[in-house]
Amino acid sequence: MFVVLSPLQAVVFLVVQQGLFGVYMGSSFAPNHKGMPVVGQDEKVDFLRRQVLTSRNIRGSLLTDLALGGLNYQIEHHLFPSMPRPSLRHAHAPVRAFCAQHGIPYTQTGLLASYAQVLRHLHTTGRTASPEPAADTAAAGPDAAHEPGHA
Repeated sequence: MFVVLSPLQAVVFLVVQQGLFGVYMGSSFAPNHKGMPVVGQDEKVDFLRRQVLTSRNIRGSLLTDLALGGLNYQIEHHLFPSMPRPSLRHAHAPVRAFCAQHGIPYTQTGLLASYAQVLRHLHTTGRTASPEPAADTAAAGPDAAHEPGHA
Protein backbone atom coordinates (compact mmCIF):
# COMPACT_ATOMS: atom_id res chain seq x y z
CA MET A 1 0.00 0.00 0.00
CA PHE A 2 2.85 2.38 0.83
CA VAL A 3 4.24 1.60 -2.64
CA VAL A 4 1.24 3.00 -4.56
CA LEU A 5 0.17 5.69 -2.07
CA SER A 6 2.07 8.50 -0.45
CA PRO A 7 2.77 7.93 3.27
CA LEU A 8 0.03 10.41 4.25
CA GLN A 9 -2.53 8.83 1.90
CA ALA A 10 -1.64 5.35 3.17
CA VAL A 11 -2.07 6.39 6.81
CA VAL A 12 -5.38 8.13 6.06
CA PHE A 13 -6.55 5.05 4.14
CA LEU A 14 -5.65 2.77 7.06
CA VAL A 15 -7.38 5.01 9.61
CA VAL A 16 -10.57 5.22 7.53
CA GLN A 17 -10.50 1.50 6.71
CA GLN A 18 -10.04 0.50 10.36
CA GLY A 19 -12.74 2.94 11.48
CA LEU A 20 -15.25 1.59 8.96
CA PHE A 21 -14.30 -1.98 9.82
CA GLY A 22 -14.90 -1.23 13.50
CA VAL A 23 -18.34 0.21 12.77
CA TYR A 24 -19.16 -2.83 10.63
CA MET A 25 -17.99 -5.25 13.33
CA GLY A 26 -19.93 -3.40 16.02
CA SER A 27 -23.01 -3.38 13.80
CA SER A 28 -22.62 -7.12 13.31
CA PHE A 29 -22.06 -8.10 16.96
CA ALA A 30 -24.25 -5.64 18.89
CA PRO A 31 -27.63 -6.84 17.61
CA ASN A 32 -26.91 -10.36 18.80
CA HIS A 33 -25.93 -9.58 22.39
CA LYS A 34 -26.76 -6.10 23.67
CA GLY A 35 -29.83 -6.02 25.85
CA MET A 36 -29.83 -9.75 26.46
CA PRO A 37 -29.64 -11.12 30.01
CA VAL A 38 -26.20 -11.41 31.57
CA VAL A 39 -25.63 -14.64 33.46
CA GLY A 40 -22.99 -14.45 36.18
CA GLN A 41 -20.26 -17.07 36.44
CA ASP A 42 -21.51 -18.07 39.88
CA GLU A 43 -25.10 -18.65 38.69
CA LYS A 44 -26.11 -22.28 38.22
CA VAL A 45 -27.12 -22.28 34.55
CA ASP A 46 -26.22 -25.13 32.21
CA PHE A 47 -24.24 -24.53 29.01
CA LEU A 48 -27.28 -24.74 26.70
CA ARG A 49 -29.36 -22.21 28.64
CA ARG A 50 -26.40 -19.87 29.12
CA GLN A 51 -25.82 -19.73 25.36
CA VAL A 52 -29.48 -19.50 24.33
CA LEU A 53 -30.58 -16.98 26.96
CA THR A 54 -27.70 -14.55 26.39
CA SER A 55 -27.92 -14.38 22.57
CA ARG A 56 -30.48 -13.49 19.96
CA ASN A 57 -30.73 -14.51 16.34
CA ILE A 58 -31.40 -12.05 13.56
CA ARG A 59 -34.07 -13.20 11.14
CA GLY A 60 -33.61 -12.31 7.51
CA SER A 61 -32.74 -13.40 4.02
CA LEU A 62 -29.60 -14.67 2.38
CA LEU A 63 -28.57 -11.00 2.16
CA THR A 64 -28.74 -10.79 5.97
CA ASP A 65 -26.67 -13.97 6.17
CA LEU A 66 -24.11 -12.43 3.83
CA ALA A 67 -24.02 -9.02 5.55
CA LEU A 68 -23.61 -10.53 9.03
CA GLY A 69 -21.31 -13.33 7.92
CA GLY A 70 -23.67 -16.03 9.18
CA LEU A 71 -23.40 -14.70 12.72
CA ASN A 72 -27.05 -13.73 12.61
CA TYR A 73 -27.44 -17.33 13.85
CA GLN A 74 -25.70 -16.32 17.06
CA ILE A 75 -27.41 -18.91 19.26
CA GLU A 76 -26.26 -21.75 17.04
CA HIS A 77 -22.81 -20.15 16.77
CA HIS A 78 -22.50 -20.14 20.57
CA LEU A 79 -23.70 -23.72 20.85
CA PHE A 80 -21.46 -24.98 18.02
CA PRO A 81 -18.55 -22.51 17.78
CA SER A 82 -16.48 -24.65 15.42
CA MET A 83 -19.35 -25.24 12.97
CA PRO A 84 -18.71 -23.51 9.63
CA ARG A 85 -20.82 -20.36 9.42
CA PRO A 86 -22.70 -21.41 6.26
CA SER A 87 -23.93 -24.48 8.17
CA LEU A 88 -25.36 -22.46 11.07
CA ARG A 89 -28.56 -21.76 9.13
CA HIS A 90 -29.14 -25.54 8.86
CA ALA A 91 -28.78 -25.98 12.62
CA HIS A 92 -31.35 -23.24 13.30
CA ALA A 93 -34.56 -25.31 12.96
CA PRO A 94 -33.46 -28.28 15.10
CA VAL A 95 -32.05 -26.01 17.83
CA ARG A 96 -35.18 -23.87 17.91
CA ALA A 97 -37.40 -26.98 18.05
CA PHE A 98 -35.29 -28.45 20.86
CA CYS A 99 -35.56 -25.21 22.85
CA ALA A 100 -39.33 -25.09 22.35
CA GLN A 101 -39.65 -28.72 23.43
CA HIS A 102 -37.71 -28.00 26.64
CA GLY A 103 -39.28 -24.61 27.42
CA ILE A 104 -36.11 -22.60 26.82
CA PRO A 105 -36.82 -19.08 25.52
CA TYR A 106 -35.30 -18.70 22.05
CA THR A 107 -35.00 -15.06 20.99
CA GLN A 108 -35.14 -14.17 17.33
CA THR A 109 -35.99 -10.84 15.76
CA GLY A 110 -35.54 -8.83 12.58
CA LEU A 111 -32.45 -6.73 11.94
CA LEU A 112 -34.08 -3.32 12.41
CA ALA A 113 -35.97 -4.52 15.51
CA SER A 114 -32.70 -5.79 16.98
CA TYR A 115 -31.04 -2.41 16.46
CA ALA A 116 -34.04 -0.75 18.14
CA GLN A 117 -33.63 -3.13 21.11
CA VAL A 118 -29.91 -2.34 21.28
CA LEU A 119 -30.55 1.41 21.25
CA ARG A 120 -33.22 1.11 23.96
CA HIS A 121 -30.82 -0.98 26.08
CA LEU A 122 -27.96 1.49 25.62
CA HIS A 123 -30.28 4.40 26.42
CA THR A 124 -31.52 2.69 29.60
CA THR A 125 -28.02 1.68 30.62
CA GLY A 126 -26.66 5.18 29.99
CA ARG A 127 -29.51 6.81 31.90
CA THR A 128 -29.07 4.58 34.97
CA ALA A 129 -25.28 4.88 34.90
CA SER A 130 -25.10 8.66 34.64
CA PRO A 131 -25.00 10.58 37.92
CA GLU A 132 -27.68 13.11 38.74
CA PRO A 133 -26.74 16.60 37.59
CA ALA A 134 -25.32 18.73 40.39
CA ALA A 135 -27.56 21.50 41.67
CA ASP A 136 -26.68 24.88 40.23
CA THR A 137 -25.96 26.68 43.50
CA ALA A 138 -24.59 29.76 41.79
CA ALA A 139 -27.94 30.43 40.10
CA ALA A 140 -29.87 29.63 43.28
CA GLY A 141 -27.86 32.08 45.35
CA PRO A 142 -25.73 31.69 48.47
CA ASP A 143 -28.72 31.30 50.79
CA ALA A 144 -30.25 28.38 48.89
CA ALA A 145 -30.88 25.30 51.02
CA HIS A 146 -28.85 22.25 50.08
CA GLU A 147 -30.34 18.78 49.99
CA PRO A 148 -28.47 16.16 52.02
CA GLY A 149 -25.80 14.47 49.94
CA HIS A 150 -25.54 17.32 47.42
CA ALA A 151 -22.85 19.98 47.27
